[in-house]
Amino acid sequence: MNFNFSEPSINQSRRQFLLNTGMGLGSTALASLVPQLGNAAVQAGCHHKPRAKRVIFLFMAGAPSQIDLFDYKPDLHKLFKTELPKSISQGQRVTAMTLGKKQLVVPSKFKFSQQGKSGVWMSELLPHLSSVADDLCLIHSFNTNAINHDPGKTSFCTGSEIPGKPSMGAWLSYGLGSLNKNLPDYVVMPSARWSGKVNVQALYSRLWGSGFLPSKHQGTSFQSTGDPVLFLSNPNGVDAGVRRRMLDTLDEVNRKHFSEIGDPEIQTTISQQEMAFRMQSSVPELTDISNEPKEVLDMYGPDVHKPGSYARNCLLARRMAERDVRFVQLFHRGWDHHTKLPENMKGQCQDVDQPTAALLKDLKMRGLLEDTLVVFAGEFGRTVYGQGNITADNYGRDHHPRCFSGWMAGGGVKGGIQFGKTDDFSYNVVEDPVNVRDLHATMLHLLGLDHNRLSYPHQGLDQKLTGVELSRVVKEIIA
Repeated sequence: MNFNFSEPSINQSRRQFLLNTGMGLGSTALASLVPQLGNAAVQAGCHHKPRAKRVIFLFMAGAPSQIDLFDYKPDLHKLFKTELPKSISQGQRVTAMTLGKKQLVVPSKFKFSQQGKSGVWMSELLPHLSSVADDLCLIHSFNTNAINHDPGKTSFCTGSEIPGKPSMGAWLSYGLGSLNKNLPDYVVMPSARWSGKVNVQALYSRLWGSGFLPSKHQGTSFQSTGDPVLFLSNPNGVDAGVRRRMLDTLDEVNRKHFSEIGDPEIQTTISQQEMAFRMQSSVPELTDISNEPKEVLDMYGPDVHKPGSYARNCLLARRMAERDVRFVQLFHRGWDHHTKLPENMKGQCQDVDQPTAALLKDLKMRGLLEDTLVVFAGEFGRTVYGQGNITADNYGRDHHPRCFSGWMAGGGVKGGIQFGKTDDFSYNVVEDPVNVRDLHATMLHLLGLDHNRLSYPHQGLDQKLTGVELSRVVKEIIA
């Protein structure tokens, strides 16, 4: 039997107590025999032995074109500007931008070559990432139900296209607890290529929110300018001693309030205020890269010296891994290329190629890659047919949820392999499909959690990251 208590019984509000006791005195008696079993058991790692301790998720917001980066289709040049066969499209859903228009095949203008001992095919746009090809588990058969950006990002980050569900990082914070006392369990760092920006959509805090989980599990977003975390610095006239006395007074008031009404969110407030106080020392130390060796900074590339850049965020992600932050999520925006894809892809790849490779090398050199799971993906893929004024050197591509590529590295995943297969048009998955839910289930498995057992009671259901639909752990890619 699987028990799922939202919080230890001593921390429950009256409403939560009535909810739990509503199941009958038998369940109440059983709960007294196995106090805190649900959450505490998960935190103790009782599901199985984990392969990874932490995650760095590199989210390419806007959806990179798999055909131009990873999914090599050498024969498409023979079909340039011919109409996509109906036997391939099969009447599948398209966006309003394509509806009623001819679907003309456009091959990638970029050259591909085999990289590493494994011979993984990669685009010329990724020379640095190609140097670590043998560390990558390249998955060609990702697929999703979402065809537009916001539902796609929401699904990837929370397991559901419906806004308001807990994010991946929040689930891990809830299920596994904290690895450190001085930094948040879950940190988010956004970036974007601002020069020549095209279709850089907004990001919403609900993508790293806690949903119906206790609010202490939500992500903390780091800022690119000013204090890394909002209100980190003390106001003028307030020093550390004054701040400490203020918190002690607030603590007394909050504890008295909790004793009166028993709301667990009050304890969350107490713990988060204490965390904020400790972060006034730990965050400046974390974000100060002045002591990093020159050879390490050079490895990440020149943009590492720009606060808020993807390169700087990759370096900070490594520093967070060293300090045992459980879940780090980088959002790099600007991949929505409906026109001028070759030009814009070059810019995006210039942003991410060298820093991403450096992150993997840096983690590996420090012995951190073996228990750090690194994931690279966007919310969906791109169509084989073109958009805009199509020429061999200038084209765009529409949204495509049917298949797309991404990769995983470290954290118990096999390196130097390609998994899954698409048809000759990179349009349909023909072998080993991996849905977003399967990715979530696999990530949880590598972290020691059974996705069917990690749940939280809400609205009469035992809610899960992977939802109620069938999901599987992709064991074929686990080392």
